[in-house]
Amino acid sequence: VENGYKPLILTNDIVTKEDAEHVKKTLQGIIPAERVFGVETGGCPHTAVREDPSMNLVAIAEMERKFPDSHILFVETGGDNLTLTFSSALVDYYIYVIDVAAGEKIPRKNGPAITQSDLLIINKIDLASFVNADLKIMERDSKMMRKDKPFIFTNCHTKEGIDAVYQLIKKEVLFED
Repeated sequence: VENGYKPLILTNDIVTKEDAEHVKKTLQGIIPAERVFGVETGGCPHTAVREDPSMNLVAIAEMERKFPDSHILFVETGGDNLTLTFSSALVDYYIYVIDVAAGEKIPRKNGPAITQSDLLIINKIDLASFVNADLKIMERDSKMMRKDKPFIFTNCHTKEGIDAVYQLIKKEVLFED
């Protein structure tokens, strides 16, 4: 945003737009609230991004029509489902975020979200010592499960790793050097 990018954000919830409201509040003063949309899926949000992305595709078309100046659109679905994948009809680049507090075992559980996502972000690294998670083990297991695919350790509060994520998105998604 500070470099002139105008993103859009689309969240998925079962029967509310709670996640969209949370994103609006969290990013208040950074991203205009009208650039954050919520989709009420009426069922499992994972289905709405994988098997039947039609509601998301309609919302994306509406957002792009309303904001033709946008550079990138983020589609969010919450939860800790390691089997989560996104339909290629819905996304061009798939980022999966895990939380260190869920434990060091998560990368080696080897779900499709871990192995198939274009980028794995291992967030909240500052919590590792509080939950007895060894970041070296997470790094080893991520390398083993993802082969040559990238993964980045982050701490959003201190911004550690955030520039690496930004640079990768710039290169791989926006096709900028």
